[in-house]
Amino acid sequence: MTENFRDVLLRGERLVADGATGTNYQARGLARGQAPEEWLFQEPDKVTGLHRDFIQAGSNVILTNTFGGTAMRLAHAGLENDAANVNRRAVELARNAINGERAWVAGSIGPSGALLEPFGTLTRDEAIAQFAAQARALVDGGVDLLIIETQFDMGEATAAFEGARSVTDLPIILSFSFDMGTNTMMGLKAGQVAKEVTALGADMVGVNCGRSLDENFINLQEMRAATHLPIWMKPNAGLPRMTDDDIAMYDVTPEMMGEAAARWLEAGAQIVGGCCGTSPEHLRSIAHAVEASRVRA
Repeated sequence: MTENFRDVLLRGERLVADGATGTNYQARGLARGQAPEEWLFQEPDKVTGLHRDFIQAGSNVILTNTFGGTAMRLAHAGLENDAANVNRRAVELARNAINGERAWVAGSIGPSGALLEPFGTLTRDEAIAQFAAQARALVDGGVDLLIIETQFDMGEATAAFEGARSVTDLPIILSFSFDMGTNTMMGLKAGQVAKEVTALGADMVGVNCGRSLDENFINLQEMRAATHLPIWMKPNAGLPRMTDDDIAMYDVTPEMMGEAAARWLEAGAQIVGGCCGTSPEHLRSIAHAVEASRVRA
């Protein structure tokens, strides 16, 4: 059995997260606009195959294909009444992919897709209930930890954390997307995020998605200065440019991601990976940077 994730985290071991889900699925045939969660039933071999590709590239932390796994967000795919099964199925496929390797399954919880009152119609109680239900299904499926990711609003992030914490004492990571460069869409700065997440009692705080490696490096540094918590770093491989065939291309090469990962580790990140545009080849370069840092340590 793989070690307790919280114990590994607390002793400071550096780990490798995985790469992108959506953009890699699209490269493997997922139609634009199709919910990735549909592939849990339509293309399970492709879901498991991507997990395995990341594990073979060096990943220790595999995120479930449940970024849009709340019932309200699954309505887009007509799966709102089967949300618990969707989340449990995702954990099952991730576990099958690990197949005895030293890796942990992280239950991915993304934004609800709605704005909380007063900016939108979603109430805080409704948000907490949605996130609690998803977290419960992921825990029942057998995850090792939860990651509440790509957050931009502290109100929703707090609701997600409280919902998840109400159903489990597993480790919880809270990760934010700074889509405005060094601010989230709702104007949050990385240092502010780190302080508030620390006060909530999360196990780890982090950066994912965003715009550029340089901007996200600034966000990482601000987080490191504002908290004692371990830091999760999983940025995009830059921003996409669309080809004439309507294919998203990312200009950050695997070598560039590997060089950036070395800087993230030096700046205090403990778990590193990549978000949109991060292929298994990118991930392999990131894993080499982590291994080199372990040798130097």
